[in-house]
Amino acid sequence: MSKLICVARIGAAHGVRGEVRLWTFTEDPLAVLHYGPLTTKDGSRSFEVAKAREAKDHLVAAIKGVTDRNAAERLNGLELYVPRDRLPETADDEYYHADLIGLAAETADGAQLGRVLAIHNFGAGDIIEIAPPSGSTLMLPFTNAVVPTVDLAGGRVIIELPAEIEGEERDGDDEESDAASPPPARRPRESGDP
Repeated sequence: MSKLICVARIGAAHGVRGEVRLWTFTEDPLAVLHYGPLTTKDGSRSFEVAKAREAKDHLVAAIKGVTDRNAAERLNGLELYVPRDRLPETADDEYYHADLIGLAAETADGAQLGRVLAIHNFGAGDIIEIAPPSGSTLMLPFTNAVVPTVDLAGGRVIIELPAEIEGEERDGDDEESDAASPPPARRPRESGDP
């Protein structure tokens, strides 16, 4: 069976006729209308979104069989899933976050960095979070320059570690330093590094 992907979360009831607030995790929020039945993670319950309309930062949705506020309130907080194989294929250089999570992360010369833990977006572009075997996670821009290769079939991503992290100063930096000299190469911190 195809792995399940979380595509929405039901929020509070909206009105008295059984509608709910629905937060979707899809590029097109209204795509949840086209996936067919959505299930809970354990598959024990199934729901179908009958209709939906866009609100400020969510959808207001009617779920088949939910006809009053009390029934809608009992669904608050449920996450809704769809089998991965029901999702449309992605274009080149587009990936579902769920397909990236768990991939091995390594450098171009084969050095192991860890595993992809998550993809985040805090408003300034996607960030790939990599969990090394020990120590703090790495948070890197998910760009073609930093992640030039995504090999889903091979189960890995290739990482080109940035030479400099913005905001970090090199030892001995002052206003008189040679601005043309290249920054030193950075490496991920290992456990026990300062």
